[in-house]
Amino acid sequence: MNASRDIRIQGIPDTVPEPTAAVCRSRLLTAVNKLIDETGLDNIRITVGDASSFSSFWENINLPGRGDSNQKNRDPELSPEERAKRYEAQQPIFTFKQLVIPEEVEEDLLLAVDLIRLEFKVFDEWGLRKIEPFPRTALNFHGKPGTGKTLAAHAIASKINRPILVASYAQIESMYHGEGPKNVEAIFLAAERDNALLFIDEADSLLSKRLTNVTQGSEQAINSMRSQLLICLEQFRGVVIFSTNLVENYDKAFETRVRNINFPMPDETCRREIWKRHLVEELPIAEDVSIEKLAQIEDVCGRDIKNAIIDASMRAARQDKEEIGISEFLDSVDRIKKARINVTSEPMQLTPKEKEEVAEKVKAAIAKKEQETTS
Repeated sequence: MNASRDIRIQGIPDTVPEPTAAVCRSRLLTAVNKLIDETGLDNIRITVGDASSFSSFWENINLPGRGDSNQKNRDPELSPEERAKRYEAQQPIFTFKQLVIPEEVEEDLLLAVDLIRLEFKVFDEWGLRKIEPFPRTALNFHGKPGTGKTLAAHAIASKINRPILVASYAQIESMYHGEGPKNVEAIFLAAERDNALLFIDEADSLLSKRLTNVTQGSEQAINSMRSQLLICLEQFRGVVIFSTNLVENYDKAFETRVRNINFPMPDETCRREIWKRHLVEELPIAEDVSIEKLAQIEDVCGRDIKNAIIDASMRAARQDKEEIGISEFLDSVDRIKKARINVTSEPMQLTPKEKEEVAEKVKAAIAKKEQETTS
């Protein structure tokens, strides 16, 4: 990433709290730098707004890259096979040995591996291809960020000795109407071409409930991508894994087409193993550091633990410390927790005691209202 780029971010309202605005600016800078690095673009302007404001905006604005050259980049006449050349599989970078998950989740993953391994015997030798010409293994990994979903996809690819083709919604979506469904088809073709495990991240954007009463072109494009995904999934002869942090947004039509595997936050046993693996032997750890005590810290995932170790190490090095003590690790975990932006789609559940207190308050309010009415 080129740190010398002069990228400006303007327009965040003053009413937005500065901590939230700072996080937004940081993430935008990271995403834009990555986009420029991967595409080689020299100049880019990104506008955020609701869909209704964009039709008139794009008709009146003239940006570098628009016009005939932009139309050429669209490549509307490319065949699905030619379009598939844009996507290449890679060798998996994680194995099952690196995966720390509860036993029941590991058992579900190993069962999925066995289903893949036994495909030829069941469908060819035992003749089930007559009733299912396109056997496939479709898994859906869901759970909070950092719980091991991506690592598990790589681990399965490694276990079945196949490359992995990683795709996200951002790679499939297109600003051009009609391009998204073609990209969906191309990704599945590329996976079949390379005999690769197809891993689709941010899948809730593709598999969420289809829109009704469609009025905007962008909404029509989203529905088209989802329809194309259903078609490709039915015809795909291979392994596809979807991953999401927002499984509650899924369309019911997809639930019977995938095997769902939940990745929970690690329990104390898993946290102990994760801390143990990440505290490498070269790290100058003080005598007061106890893995048992660190494992007792709740509400942290594997990613949190890794980031806490890196954060504590960097801070200790900046302060010219010779060792990293337990307090540094605890402080780093605390900072990571406080920096989270919590967005929950479900209402907070009350404890039995809280429900009882609420009921008593409601009764008291009703009694007071009745007393005021009679008097």
